[in-house]
Amino acid sequence: SILHTGASQYQDIALLDTKPFGKALVIDGKLQSAETDEFIYHECLVHPPLLHHPNPKNVFIMGGGEGSTARELLRHNTIDQVIMCDIDEEVVDFCKSYLVANGEAFCDPRLKVIINDARAELESREERYDVIIGDLADPIDGGPCYKLYTKSFYEFTVKPRLKEGGIFVTQAGPAGIFSHTEVFSSIYNTLRQVFK
Repeated sequence: SILHTGASQYQDIALLDTKPFGKALVIDGKLQSAETDEFIYHECLVHPPLLHHPNPKNVFIMGGGEGSTARELLRHNTIDQVIMCDIDEEVVDFCKSYLVANGEAFCDPRLKVIINDARAELESREERYDVIIGDLADPIDGGPCYKLYTKSFYEFTVKPRLKEGGIFVTQAGPAGIFSHTEVFSSIYNTLRQVFK
């Protein structure tokens, strides 16, 4: 059943009650996460780089409007500051209102939410980060995230914003035997041109 719907200048938003998988967030008709298993994606995105980094203090999230990436980051006691930069204020407000599992994260004083294009925000900042996380939609031609998956963005925007020993991680779509050609392979091939 449809619990809530909304629309922003960037995308359509819906919250569904799926019964077996709990509440599900759907953006532009694509399932983003479901209550019962979203932790799998967000834990895999956040904890490996934070456990690998010797002392992660400050993190920049590109996207992450639903708040789950911030929630997982803020479980680490070493974290002093998380900046979550999402382009779509309506999505962030929608998720603050309806995804109760992330309410605590949105109230944490270590989290600063900025509504802006992540590229513009990173380019305007002097600050460097221990970890930068891309929790973005897939790079669909003409979509709001497409330019956040390019070689020039990784090389001239992301890499210079990392501290020495800093770590960049991004979602890269499905990586299955048949589905990896959708977006995973192209993201991997782009990233390996910039990072070891």
